[in-house]
Amino acid sequence: MNAIRILLADDHTLVRAGVRALLEELPDVTVVAEAADGHQALAFTKAHQPHVVFMDVAMSGLNGLETTARMAKEFPDVRVIILSMHANEEYIWQALRAGASGYLLKSASTAELELALKAVGRGETYLDPGVARRVIAAYVSGAAQQKSLIEQLSPRQREILQLVAEGRTTKEIAFVLNLSVKTVETHRAQLMERLDIHDVPGLVRYAIRQGLVSVEP
Repeated sequence: MNAIRILLADDHTLVRAGVRALLEELPDVTVVAEAADGHQALAFTKAHQPHVVFMDVAMSGLNGLETTARMAKEFPDVRVIILSMHANEEYIWQALRAGASGYLLKSASTAELELALKAVGRGETYLDPGVARRVIAAYVSGAAQQKSLIEQLSPRQREILQLVAEGRTTKEIAFVLNLSVKTVETHRAQLMERLDIHDVPGLVRYAIRQGLVSVEP
């Protein structure tokens, strides 16, 4: 049996080290690379061709949900398992709609990691037992079929929202995304209108609630 090739994507070095240690206890598993943000995750996926990516949600530059959506288009054979501290079902539905094959909480045990790997390897979707019941309830109620406001934004608007929330200036965002300042201003105005949030502190609070950026302790 060939070893399952794993890529870890998380912006915290200690978290990656902890997950790597757990994964290396499993048979036929090898961690081929570690990425600190979404852009690195995409580049390392192309370079190392992992079978499975364990993806954090709140990463700087390009968050895990946007990275998962891009990965689903660019590397459709790669399975993404979101590894998050958020147990809210809205995060989970966003992840699944983005193309994730699994969702685990960061409190997961080694046995849970192994179950998730086996499930996604069979082409199944795996949900942490701690959130599965709520997700099923949301599906039955029909709430899961309704896209959230943030999902109604364009990918570019979500990217700009994250960068604004990280404290980047308009000129810095324009440089990072290779856009004109005017284009960035237009996107920001459109996302403010869509979200009905008309100041930067409000955008920051919204991005934190959505898990796009994290608040460091």
